[in-house]
Amino acid sequence: MQQISAGAASIFIFWVLTVTLSLAPQNFLPLPTLPLLSILWCSSVAAAAYLSSRPLPIFLLDYSCYRPDPNNRCSLETCEYIGLRSRRYSTESADFMRAIYRKSGLGDETYGPPYIFQPDLAAKFPYAIVEADEGMSAAVASVLSKADVPSEKISTLIVACSMFSPAPSLASLLVNRFRFRPDIKSFNLSGMGCSAGTLGVDLAAKILRRSPGYALLVVTEATGLNWYFGENRHMLVTNCIFRAGTAAALLSSDPAGRAAAKFQLTKTFRTHHGSDDAAYNAATQSDDGYGGIGVALTKDLVRVAGASLRSHISALAPRVLPASELLRYAWRVVRSLARGERKEAASHVPDFTAAFEHVCIHAGGKAVIDAIGRIMGFSDRVVEPARMCLHRFGNTSSSLVFYELSYFEAKGRLRKGDRVWMLAFGTGFKACSVVWRALKDGSVAPDNPWRDCVHRYPVKPSV
Repeated sequence: MQQISAGAASIFIFWVLTVTLSLAPQNFLPLPTLPLLSILWCSSVAAAAYLSSRPLPIFLLDYSCYRPDPNNRCSLETCEYIGLRSRRYSTESADFMRAIYRKSGLGDETYGPPYIFQPDLAAKFPYAIVEADEGMSAAVASVLSKADVPSEKISTLIVACSMFSPAPSLASLLVNRFRFRPDIKSFNLSGMGCSAGTLGVDLAAKILRRSPGYALLVVTEATGLNWYFGENRHMLVTNCIFRAGTAAALLSSDPAGRAAAKFQLTKTFRTHHGSDDAAYNAATQSDDGYGGIGVALTKDLVRVAGASLRSHISALAPRVLPASELLRYAWRVVRSLARGERKEAASHVPDFTAAFEHVCIHAGGKAVIDAIGRIMGFSDRVVEPARMCLHRFGNTSSSLVFYELSYFEAKGRLRKGDRVWMLAFGTGFKACSVVWRALKDGSVAPDNPWRDCVHRYPVKPSV
């Protein structure tokens, strides 16, 4: 549409100029007619080219966060029962997981995968399909209904699930379930870790900026398939913090959809720190040496997350911060260096709350949230949504930033014009930022996962 209208405009302008100059008296033209026509023609073509190549704006029409069945709640008592029933853990491993759980920041209302509630704990694959299908289908049906967009309008489908990649793919499962159109561009992302949700937004934006269309982003994780039964303590940690969750988001580059959209995308930014061995090995899926497969979270993870965060924000700051804050930050660094306080100068970070009213920090775990809050100098109110999401839903991997966004809406904190920063980390080690601007005041949707419990939050998690 944009390209056609721009081309037509340039042709129309050229026709008008040609007719005008041909009708004008000879002595009216101070310059030769042909050179003047050439200049005007080149100008109109340049204007048309600019209009046709200008990136389209990206809007978030709506999103949905899946809340599993209440029967799948996974409290400490439930975890202990499942562990005893399986008869696969030693007393030492059971005590270790109990200690990790109690200081993890998770509450007793998180949701476990359907797999662990079944009598046959060997049937992982069928229940991984059930877990993915239930969460994705519910979230997609909800977001399409809320946005009132028929499935045949979806031109791009992006599905992210790091630890489960069946054949046919999860993207194909959704195409079959919702009868998406044959020419849909489908992408199935795996192995991207907890940053896949924000990475998916970046990918969808790059596709939609070229021509008007609709992109459906679905982010989930197969926690049941990766429930670990073994003695490797690095792998046992994942049983204690990862829980079931799925989110679906509908994005559009159709200017006509602006009136109905909730947010406009203003910035995406990605950094990859995998060239560093410590960062690459901080979180990996591997064999425990006894035939058990699990995801090992090393003790180096928090340090790596902190180092990656510093590198990420140093590159992000000039792109998002106002000049006044950049100058204030530079002054603090120079002053510390002038005093010979090199360590203090290195510890300074800009005040990112000068650029954003709300921050959705990936709640990878209590230690990760603490580290981000300490490095960034965030107040308790800024990190509150991340802590509360970890308490209520656990680490749902790449979908968690959308659960945090729904927390802001449930609390009535979002106002038109507010800027929201989503920050997520992923295995590899990756960091990805997504910045939104609210186009209307936030409201509590009927399917908001916090709708019936937000009045109890914030709570003070156990230390």
